[in-house]
Amino acid sequence: MRLGVEETLGALNSALGPGGPVWFKETHARHLRARDFLAPRRALQARFGDDQVPEGVVHAIVGLQGPGVAPVLCCAPTPAGLALQLQRSAVFERVLCSVAAYAAPAAPTGPTPRVVLHCPALRGSPSTLRLSQLRAVLVADHLARILQAHRVSVRRVPAVRDPHMPTFLRQLRVDWPEVSEKPSTEALRNRAIAELSPAREAGALPPGTLGRVCLKELMEERGRTAGYDPSVDSCLVTEDLLSLLAELQEAVQAGAEGSSLGLAVAPDAGADSYVVLHVVSCEEEFQQQKLDLLWWKLDHQAPLTQKHLVCGPVKVTGAPSILTAPEYYELRHAQVCKVSSLKHGKDLEQDPAWMEIFRVLSVATIKFEMLSTAPPSQLLLALADSSISTKGSKSGTFVMYNCARLATLFEGYTCSVEQDLLRQTAALTLPCPTPGLHVAARTETVCKFLVQLSMDFSSYYNRVHILGEPRPHLFGQMFARLQLLRAVREVLHTGLAMLGLPPLSHI
Repeated sequence: MRLGVEETLGALNSALGPGGPVWFKETHARHLRARDFLAPRRALQARFGDDQVPEGVVHAIVGLQGPGVAPVLCCAPTPAGLALQLQRSAVFERVLCSVAAYAAPAAPTGPTPRVVLHCPALRGSPSTLRLSQLRAVLVADHLARILQAHRVSVRRVPAVRDPHMPTFLRQLRVDWPEVSEKPSTEALRNRAIAELSPAREAGALPPGTLGRVCLKELMEERGRTAGYDPSVDSCLVTEDLLSLLAELQEAVQAGAEGSSLGLAVAPDAGADSYVVLHVVSCEEEFQQQKLDLLWWKLDHQAPLTQKHLVCGPVKVTGAPSILTAPEYYELRHAQVCKVSSLKHGKDLEQDPAWMEIFRVLSVATIKFEMLSTAPPSQLLLALADSSISTKGSKSGTFVMYNCARLATLFEGYTCSVEQDLLRQTAALTLPCPTPGLHVAARTETVCKFLVQLSMDFSSYYNRVHILGEPRPHLFGQMFARLQLLRAVREVLHTGLAMLGLPPLSHI
C-alpha cells in the first residue's frame, strides 16, 4: 500500500477531533532529527485551551492505521507542541519496496483532461529551424510526455509534412505525428472570403494571399482582457494558414469522439472541454496571437480556451556563427565523441554500440541544456568543448553517466547473486490553469530533479563502497544499499522516460 503525506496528515487531524487542520509535515533538517510532524503549541491551545492534549487523544495518534497512513513510533509534548516521529525503518522499507507506486502519477479523480498541443515550429524543415524554435519543439515534446503520464489526453498538431523533419525528430527522440491527409479547408476558405477586407487593398497584399481579415472587433471583445498584444488588428489569410486551422479544428473534433489514450470521454463533451496550448518561440508569438483570433473569427465552434507557452530567446557563446538546429546537434555529437574517446583512451567511433551511446549522450546533452531553464527565461548556451563533461554537475552527460553506473552496479550485483554470495541475506524493501493568455509550465523541473538526484548519488557512490567485500556479516548492509540504489535507478529511469531518453547500461 502506498504511503502518503496527505493521508497521514488527514488521519492526524481527525484524531484531534473537530476543527481545522493543525498538523504540518516537518521539513527543516535540524528538526527532522527528532520529529516528522508537529502540531504547534499555539494551535493546540486554541483547540484544547491551556490544558494538555488528552491522554486518550495521544494514545489514538500513536495507534493510527488506515490506507496510506504511515506507521507512528511515538508522539509526545514538547515546548514547540506535539511532536510525532514515524517508524522510519518501516516507512523506508515500504517505500523502497514499491518505488513504482510513488513514481507513477495518481489516477485522475474527475473527467479526463484533454489538450491539443500545437507547436508551429514543426511546420518547417530542419534546415530552417532556429535554436529558439528547437527549444519550443523539445518543450512541447516533454510537456506531452508529462501530460500523458498524468493520464491527460493529448493530441499533437501539426502533423509533420517536411520529408526531412521525421528523421531529425527521431534523431532527437522526439515523438510527434508524421504526414497525414490534409483536412479540407473549403468551409474555412468560404468563411474567410466572406470576411475579407475591401478589394481596394488587394494591390498591397503579398502574392499567394487570399486577403486580409480584420480582427480589431474580436480583439476588443476577447483579446484585450486576456493579454493579447493591443496592436493586433488584422491577419493575412493564406492557404497554408487555413490548412493549419483546419488541422487544429480536426484535432478538436476528433478528440470529442474519443481520446488518444483510449480513455472514455463524456458524450456531451464538445470543443469547449479542450484546452488548446500553443508552444511557441518568442519570435512566433505575435503571429500565433493573430491565428488564435482568426480561428475564433472563422469557426464559431473553436475552443474558447487557448493558452500560450512562450519560450524565451536562445543566446549562444563559443560558436563562430548562428547555428541551425541540425548544426547544433552535429556540434554536440562531435564534442561527445571527442570527450568520450579522450576519457577512454581509444577510438570508439568504429564501434556501432558506442556510436549509439554517443547519439544518446548527444541528445541528453541537448535536452538538458534546452529544458533545464524555465521556458519564458532567456537561455544561454555555452558551446565550447569544456561544456561537455561526465563530471559536470548540470549536464545531461553527467546524468546519463550515473544511470550507466547504476546499471553496472546492478549487473555486478546479479552476478554476485548467481555466485551464491548473497544467499543468506534476508529481504528488506502539469500546466496549471491561470487567467489570461499565457500559461506557466515548469518543464525544467524534471531536468533539475534528475541533476540533483545524480549529484546526490554520485556523492554517495564516491563516499560509500557499495558492494564492499563479500564478508558474511556485511551482506545485510550491502543488500540495504542495493535496495536504495534500485529505488534511485527506478526513479531515474522514470524521469528519463519523460524526456524521451533511454537508460544506458554502460558507458
